[in-house]
This record gives sequence, C-alpha cells and structure tokens, in this order.
Amino acid sequence: MAPKSSVAGGLALFLLCFNLLHAVHGKGYATTGLTSAQQCRLDRIQASQPTHRIESEGGTTEIWDQKEDQFQCAGVAVIRTTIRPDSLCLPEFINAPRLAFIERGRGILGITYPGCPETYHSEGQAGSKGRRGEAQDLHQKVQRIRRGDLVAIPEGAVHWCHNDGDEELVAITVVDLNNQANQLDQRLRAFFLAGGQGQSQSGNKWGEGGDTRVNVHNIFAAFDEDILAEAYDVPTEIIRNLKRDDGRGFIVNPQKRIKVMVPEEQEKETHFEEQRRGRSSRSRRFSPSWSREGADNGLEETFCTMKMRHNMETKRESDVFSRQAGRLNLVNMNKFPILGWIDMSAERGNLLPNALYSPHWSMTDHRVVYVTGGDAHVQISGSKGQNVFDQRVSQGSVFVIPQFFVTVARAGNNGFEWVSFKTSSQPMQSPLAGYTSVFRALPLQIITNAYQISSREAEELKYNREHQTFLLSPSSK
Repeated sequence: MAPKSSVAGGLALFLLCFNLLHAVHGKGYATTGLTSAQQCRLDRIQASQPTHRIESEGGTTEIWDQKEDQFQCAGVAVIRTTIRPDSLCLPEFINAPRLAFIERGRGILGITYPGCPETYHSEGQAGSKGRRGEAQDLHQKVQRIRRGDLVAIPEGAVHWCHNDGDEELVAITVVDLNNQANQLDQRLRAFFLAGGQGQSQSGNKWGEGGDTRVNVHNIFAAFDEDILAEAYDVPTEIIRNLKRDDGRGFIVNPQKRIKVMVPEEQEKETHFEEQRRGRSSRSRRFSPSWSREGADNGLEETFCTMKMRHNMETKRESDVFSRQAGRLNLVNMNKFPILGWIDMSAERGNLLPNALYSPHWSMTDHRVVYVTGGDAHVQISGSKGQNVFDQRVSQGSVFVIPQFFVTVARAGNNGFEWVSFKTSSQPMQSPLAGYTSVFRALPLQIITNAYQISSREAEELKYNREHQTFLLSPSSK
C-alpha cells in the first residue's frame, strides 16, 4: 500500500494539473462567479432605454440602469456616448474590459498601454519647440474609427476620442464587469485623467446613488499639489491646471484644433492579417509564441501590435448570408485576436423584412443586444418553458439574452438590424431549425416518439429547412 504522503502528493499534483488545464483550455482569466446579489432572477426580461444622462460641453453620456436584473445576471454595464463634431472625449480608463460599436460618425481614437513604444510623431503647437528643439510630439499610435467599427479596450487602458468629422459620433459600449480582470466589485468605475462633473438630467449626479459610480472629479484632484509638482518636476501652476474642475464635463470643445498623426485607414492591415493567419488563433497574455525572435520587449510584440478595431460592415466576412433572409457577421478571436485577451466577442446581424432568426441558444455566453435599425418581434424561453421575453423591439432598445435561454426573432416590415455583445471570445450557438440544427442530428424515431408524431411529420421538422441555417426566409405557408 502506498504511503499516505505519496497519495496526498499525487492528489495535489493531479489537482494542480487539472487547474492548469482549466486555465489554458477554459476561461482561466475570463469570468468570475456571480455573487449572491447577482444571481440570475430572470422571470421577466424587458427591453430598456438609458436611465441616466450626463451632459458635457461637447456631448452626452447615457447609462443603462445596472440594477436591472438582466444586467446584474450578465454582469455588464451599457453606455452610449455621443460626441459632437470637433469635440474631444477626455482620457479615461475603467475597471473592466469593454467593447464599443461605432453606430454613427467617424473620429480618431487613442488607446495607450504601459510598455508600448511611442512610434508616432505629430506636430507640436505652432511656434513652439520641445526640449530637444523639435516641433514634434512623440506618442503611441492612434487609429481612425468609423461607422461599423468594433473597438476593443482592455481594462485599465487609457483611451480618448476626437470627433473630427461633420456629424455626431455615437458609440454603444458594453463593459464586462464580471470579467476576472476586474478584481473590484461588480460596479462600473471610470477614472478620468482630466475634466470634471457634467450636468446630469436624471436627477442624480454621475457617481452618486445607484450602482453606477464614477469619479466626479479627475483623479489628480485628490493629490497634494507639491507632491505632484515634484513627481512631474514642473511648477505648481501647471499642477493646478491638472486638478482644476472647470465644469465642462468629460467631453469638451478644444480651444485649438487638434492635429495628431493618423495612419492611413488601411495601413498595415495586410501585415496584421498575415500575422494573425500565420500564428495560433488563441491569444495568450505575454506568451513567448507571440514574440519575434530577438525582440527586446515581449509585450511590444503582443498587445502593442494587435489591431484594436475591426469593421463589422464588411459583407465578404459574413458567416451566414442569404439573399432571402439577410446576413450575420460574427467577430470572434479568430477574426479579431485582441478579443482573446478580453474574452469578449460580437455579432452584427441584418434580417430582411419578415425573415426569421432561427430558434437557438448560446452555449458559451450571455448576449447584450442593441437594436440599430428596423424592428422585430423577439421571444425568449426560460428553463421551465416559461416566456420571459415577448416584445417588439426597435432602434435604441437594449435587452439581454442569458446563456442557455432559447430565443427566436421575426423581423418587421422594415427589416431588423442589431449588434450583440457576447461574454466569450469563442461563442457557440445551437440552432433548433436548419441544416445545422438539433433536429437534423436526431434520429427520426427519437423525434416521432418524443413528440408523438408520424414519420412524415418528423421528416418535415428535420428537412424542411435543409438549405438554410440561423437566418430563415419567410415561409410561403
């Protein structure tokens, strides 16, 4: 009989190996369990609109109520930001990863991350030169964003956005608060590097009441002037400007025209795509497999070279296309590798008038659906066969489809367009109709006995949509 110490050691080794395998093949850094306050109470789901509106000098920020059961269950926060032409959304970071969809407009986006090189040169202020006698500014790369772009922003990464177009820039954002990267509580917390509290039209100031908490002032306001002056080696007058709250909010109108170096829209896209295809599709944090031979900075060859945006309007990338029903474009970590880092993904859908999105469920994730156009009749079935959602949704509506809950949608006479944000970088759905459906996989005798129908009726269930999947054309019956 083996000594107890050997048995205990073997058991410990087994558990260690099991945990390592789970971390590698599962969501090792993906999501945490729900707290008792977040248990999914989903007897009834409702399409919702934002409940908080914060006015700033250069735009508005709208926030959905985090206390709604559907958002509590999914562990997400939903925000819509509107930036007026020639306005600037000031630098900030938040406590969890986020995905943003550009619903309208265009602009310039900057995302900074520690350790990434300052490889871009922009013009300095007219008539002024830096300490090195150069009228140029070194900074990390900025990117052109436009309608249809999906933007990934990791937790703690500072980002800013400037609307240099001639129309409003509107972005809908979903924050995955239940992601393990967020080791605080499950509340939205934004940290601003500049600016101050705007005016709220919801009766509450941003950061007071409810579960939505962000800084009323920027992060420098709490620090001692002398300490900051010493840290930056600058006069205290400059520090007072850092700390100042001028009441403009967090989206402002720049006093001078902003000029930064923006690469051409397609610059290096081919290079990135070749990089992606030539490497493993599964991204890993600080993995040596992502570093070039002889590179000094492994981070520089991982995060710093990844694309931060991916356009979802590209028809040639559609995963499902039907001339009679519409199209689906799923953007996961295989198409957009940064999603493997934040463990999120998204789907862009377009249903033609009266077409259907097949009954199906998600095996891997919650989905936050934002309607961008048209309308549809959507139903969701719970685990007891009860109807938890039965509504007609239209542009601007947001609702959650919980993991494993079965849903179906029929587009209205004007069609239906949406974007859904998923809490997994490798989402998987199981349809109930079409050539990839559960019925197609079941033997006929199982179907006939399960539903007490004839073999002919079972064949109709199994084969009548044999040339379609997920998106179904209107029935002629």
